[in-house]
Amino acid sequence: MVKIKGEKFTVILREEPEGGYSAQCLELPGAISEGENRKEALANIKEAIEGYLEAFPEEVDQLKCKKELVEITV
Repeated sequence: MVKIKGEKFTVILREEPEGGYSAQCLELPGAISEGENRKEALANIKEAIEGYLEAFPEEVDQLKCKKELVEITV
């Protein structure tokens, strides 16, 4: 299992119209999860991030690259 102590990830947490919450990690586009409530969705996305990094350990190097969060209006 890949461990990255102290690494922070940006997660989009959305309340879904049909109920529950979805969560997506911006740094790892394949790490997506959901839950019946906020707490469950956040616990599930944490587990999804850990699983993603275990499945794709080469992504760890990408996490060390400079990143920016930019908003664009269209």
